[in-house]
Amino acid sequence: MSSPLRRRGLPAAAAAPVGLALAAALAGCGSPSAAGDDGRLDVVASPPAFLEVVERVGGDAVDATGATPPGADAHAAELTGEQVGGVVDADLAVFAAGLAPSVDEAVALREGPSLDLMGVEGASPEDPHVWLDPALMADVAERVAAQLAELDPDAADAYGQRADAYVEELHALDTDLAEQLAPCRGAVLVTAHEAFGYLADRYGLEQTGITGIDPDVEPTPARLRDVAATVREAGVETVFFDDVTSTGVAQVLADEAGVATAVLSPLETSVEPDYVSAMRENAQVLRDGLVCDA
Repeated sequence: MSSPLRRRGLPAAAAAPVGLALAAALAGCGSPSAAGDDGRLDVVASPPAFLEVVERVGGDAVDATGATPPGADAHAAELTGEQVGGVVDADLAVFAAGLAPSVDEAVALREGPSLDLMGVEGASPEDPHVWLDPALMADVAERVAAQLAELDPDAADAYGQRADAYVEELHALDTDLAEQLAPCRGAVLVTAHEAFGYLADRYGLEQTGITGIDPDVEPTPARLRDVAATVREAGVETVFFDDVTSTGVAQVLADEAGVATAVLSPLETSVEPDYVSAMRENAQVLRDGLVCDA
């Protein structure tokens, strides 16, 4: 379970969102160290899927906390001064550049090491949602283990062993999802927000988003007409919305097309109860809602 962000050496900060000027002042109040006061590495991570990786790989040797508030939309989240300080002063920051602008700004103020997991092989700089591909998540786990081992060489073997165990779970998940979604290969996946490109590519689906990567950008009327045409021409039976975007536009489009709606989570705000379970639930939602072979 994550613990609250530590404030090593930071003065009291207002709970209002801060800009870079105030963040820079806060950053000067702390200094990175090799480990926290209790000997554990202090690691901040975003989004929740990466936080889980840190917790699973780091075990008791790591004090892992989320870089953004629980349940927050990473795309739009603003960090308080205390949260910026937590990112700046941590021993390690783990993040996906381009997902959360406020986290990117805080990471830029750091003097200590940061691990941008957009560096995994197969990641696209235009789409930060790499955690939606279990195979890429296995690479993430190995990179986290390597970075933790560099900071804490005495525990390197333990990090490696925990990473190996987690990677094995991720490979099993990938195998199961590939089998479950095999009858759906080639199906058109219409989503409210184009967060599912990695998942679609991994399992042979064709994603069409009402909005793009950033769910806060409203779709144009031309885009809505194009998506409606895709729904008709491809015989789509379900429009998928998520827990990040407003359901309004997706619901209207589905109602006008006479098709169902379902919730497909991009796992941006939560991976409850855990990543593997959340991905299995997503796979079942897809299996039930897509046009698949019997």
